[in-house]
Amino acid sequence: DTLVELGLADLPAEYVISFNGGVITENKNNQVLEFNGITFEQGEQLFNFGLNYDVCMHIYTEDDVYIYNFHEEEKAYLNGRINNCIELIEPSIEFLRDIPLVKVLYQNLDKHYLEQIHADITPIVQDAFDISYSSNRYIEFNHQGVNKGSALLRLADRLGIPHNQTIAIGDNTNDLTMIKAAELGVSVQNGTPDVKKAANYIAPETFREHAVASVINKFVLN
Repeated sequence: DTLVELGLADLPAEYVISFNGGVITENKNNQVLEFNGITFEQGEQLFNFGLNYDVCMHIYTEDDVYIYNFHEEEKAYLNGRINNCIELIEPSIEFLRDIPLVKVLYQNLDKHYLEQIHADITPIVQDAFDISYSSNRYIEFNHQGVNKGSALLRLADRLGIPHNQTIAIGDNTNDLTMIKAAELGVSVQNGTPDVKKAANYIAPETFREHAVASVINKFVLN
């Protein structure tokens, strides 16, 4: 829907980095250029660990999002944001064993609770995952080394674009790697404090006030 709104749907030489850097796609025919997911064993480990906590869990494949403990507040939040949600009733993802997984995330509105989960799981998973926070409600688990920053630079390399010609614009903690990786890292006005601190430039507009267009006009077109 966003690509349609931007006039970029199904166009060649236009690209999307999605799943927190797990997938890079060319818009034409939705052609996947890179898929950097997690193994089934990693996904199952995260799922089983999450069963011990008060979290709603999302398990992402390329096409669908399977959600366990899908409570009403999360359903309301995702309405209009994600259309391909499938609710899980049984506490198992064995049926996904042969389907490539992109990432897993836990949802809870208490950031301190998510941080405690982070502390609890770190000794168990060691350095297996790239862990980030987003939307003030999620802790996300991608494969180690997979994040928006590394994906941005890999896409630039594919396109022959020097890294010093890259710009990244973000607002939340899972954008930090991208903002730090780009030559020009930008926070929108309503960015989180850590994003603003890491940015080279803070846009005067919020993301709802056309901050991206403002940055393009200022640094690209002007």
